Amino acid sequence: MRGTVFVFVKAPRAGAVKTRLGAEIGMGRAAALFRIMTARTIAQAQKGPWRTVLAVDPPAAVSGWNALWLRRLARMAQGSGDLGARIARAFNSVSRGPAVIIGADAPGLRARHLREAFRALGRADAVFGPAEDGGYWLIGLARRRAAPRLFDGVRWSTKHALDDTIKSLPPTFNIARLETLRDIDAAADLAALGPRAAAR
Repeated sequence: MRGTVFVFVKAPRAGAVKTRLGAEIGMGRAAALFRIMTARTIAQAQKGPWRTVLAVDPPAAVSGWNALWLRRLARMAQGSGDLGARIARAFNSVSRGPAVIIGADAPGLRARHLREAFRALGRADAVFGPAEDGGYWLIGLARRRAAPRLFDGVRWSTKHALDDTIKSLPPTFNIARLETLRDIDAAADLAALGPRAAAR
């Protein structure tokens, strides 16, 4: 099971990450929560035979935050542009083999989901981990065939993001889907996990 997993992360500074959540619970608490979710996501992303790369924003953070992002992991700057441009840049940085991209805000993500994604890419051209809000917590490409219009017309941060992304793929692509997970964007998402999960 060879391939590359990119973990998209931001420097967990108050007021710079999870601002919608921060408006409800406080920017400091939101940043602390994001730091915890990021650390847990990175730990899961290292539990497999794939290569793990941190795609970091802002670019200056590539060389910082070593306690959280671990010196031994490869890193790259996400670069400029919208989310589609940054994801495409990560995909294009891989010379060969399948690649999977995840965020750091889906606390239900486990290493088994990454294994399932790579297994799916053995037969499918693309794989998605749908989020409950209409977005997705994982996107993967087998990279056997080109997708020249990938992310064209995607309405990011809306309930249409997943459907728009699928529509931007070639119509002949075979698409697989994983389990639907909840990502944490607002206080309601925390509440939906239950009081014990929120406390942890």
